[in-house]
Amino acid sequence: MAAEEQPQIYLITPPEFELASFSEELAAMLDQFTIACVRLRMASEDAGDVARAADLLREVCHQREVPLVIERHFRLVETHGLDGVHLPDTTFSIRDIRKELGKDAVIGCFAGDSRHAGLNAGENGADYISFGPLSETPLGGGAPAQFDLFEWWSEVVELPVVAEGALTLEQAEKFAPVTDFFALGNELWGHTDGAKSALTAYIERIS
Repeated sequence: MAAEEQPQIYLITPPEFELASFSEELAAMLDQFTIACVRLRMASEDAGDVARAADLLREVCHQREVPLVIERHFRLVETHGLDGVHLPDTTFSIRDIRKELGKDAVIGCFAGDSRHAGLNAGENGADYISFGPLSETPLGGGAPAQFDLFEWWSEVVELPVVAEGALTLEQAEKFAPVTDFFALGNELWGHTDGAKSALTAYIERIS
């Protein structure tokens, strides 16, 4: 993606949600905005909860021709007709997962603030790399990924790069020329003015 092009929006679900009401909220978001991808992130370890969410949100996304990937649970991709998996760290064997899911599945990988980890994930078959968080968070999550990492990546590496985690409006404007996607989750859901209003504010900053 060339620097002058506008980054695309990638939505991350809340880790906990009431399925029926959230599916309606997500559908409304997808109807109003151009969304590149949705990631199902769930805190629940209950297989039934995850399966029900995957099936319902897949229908919501696919009716609108938006791909749905699942965080971590790559073995559910084929079972539930999902488009791929997002790996939350680089400890997973991307080569093995690629063999299991096939060449058409989307495999993304979070690499924190490490250029080396991102390059290794790309060499092993990831389709995109995400770096973050973009700023300090009370819950930790590693050192913030710096602007120069994204700048270097956008100039040197062809693999798409995603900025995610603790993203402020000011950072969205700053990082827009050097990232392909902004992954937004906690920045939107539960916002006092509503998720649509929050997303509109981010889009205005990167347009």
